[in-house]
Amino acid sequence: MSRPFEDLVERVLAFQRDHRSIPLDTPPEDSGFGALALEIFDFQYRSLAAYRYFCDRRGTSPDTIDDWRRIPAVPTAAFKELDLACAPPERIFVTSGTTRGQERRGRHLVPRLALYRSGAIAHFERMVLADGIRPRLLALLGGPALLPDSSLVQMVEWIRTDLCDGDGTWLIEAAGFDPEAAATAIAAAGRDGRPLLLFGVRATFTALLDHLAQHGRSLTLPADTRLVDTGGPKGGRTLSDAGFLSACWHRLGIAGYQCINEYGMTELCSQYYDDVMRERHEGHNTARRKAPPAWLATVALDPRSLEPVPDGTPGILAHFDLANLGSTMAVLTEDQGVLTGRRLVLRGRTPGAEPRGCALAMADLIRAAQP
Repeated sequence: MSRPFEDLVERVLAFQRDHRSIPLDTPPEDSGFGALALEIFDFQYRSLAAYRYFCDRRGTSPDTIDDWRRIPAVPTAAFKELDLACAPPERIFVTSGTTRGQERRGRHLVPRLALYRSGAIAHFERMVLADGIRPRLLALLGGPALLPDSSLVQMVEWIRTDLCDGDGTWLIEAAGFDPEAAATAIAAAGRDGRPLLLFGVRATFTALLDHLAQHGRSLTLPADTRLVDTGGPKGGRTLSDAGFLSACWHRLGIAGYQCINEYGMTELCSQYYDDVMRERHEGHNTARRKAPPAWLATVALDPRSLEPVPDGTPGILAHFDLANLGSTMAVLTEDQGVLTGRRLVLRGRTPGAEPRGCALAMADLIRAAQP
């Protein structure tokens, strides 16, 4: 790999180490994020021909901007059409969901797994294990052997080895999810009093909670047990946020502040987490919002113009992830949200057709990639 790439890898790793405990509300301008983001933009502009042409069509280059918010963001749909990597990948992760017709699943080529691992572990520990516990993992997921191309499964495997002393069990096998077997395994795992970490997608947790409710059953789990759920409504029935928290308390005995929702995507190497556990650890009692690490920043945009909207105004989300050094740092989603400073409240997916701004950006990128 090139020397400039290796140098930037070391600088991003150092940024992650040096900023893992920075106050969550520190503006990117005060952390050095913006300067490093612009350097990464310069590297990616010069390394990725399709991205360079995409930026040129928008009249943007490293020579024309000095604000990281103006770095052109690649639509998530592009990961279905193009392999975007600045160096040979160590791993290729594939987006979840079923493929219909000729639709392709997105592929995220990751040349340096260390950037993903370092950042993911640091922010998870800060937001979910703020009190320093080392729990036993019960993953309502298929394991690495079953889902080798899942970025989520890989992250949870690192959590198992790095934060759970290697102790963990995967509760979905090739035959699918068995809620009765899962309930039995969870109850047995907690009998010695060691806190548990339950991690899975919302739809699978809903299946477990529905099963317990249908059988009039509740589990007694160790104190300080945590539950982390991710994913939206895809994949089956899902409880609403309020219904989910209520069911977790009544069926699993897990308090609301110990239930933490993760917001991430295959196209990113960094994640948001609900701030309730962290805020409680620091003695605060505030409304539930999501917080990113210092190496991830987000801008809410008008869906038509892709111009930033004022703080507190709903918009579609563009993420700028320094850990995406080896692919594309700036990623434009179809997710809606409201940003207040660094904290995020999600509003779900944009309903109906793809937002006009995203559609135009995608068309430009495809044209740019053509010979």
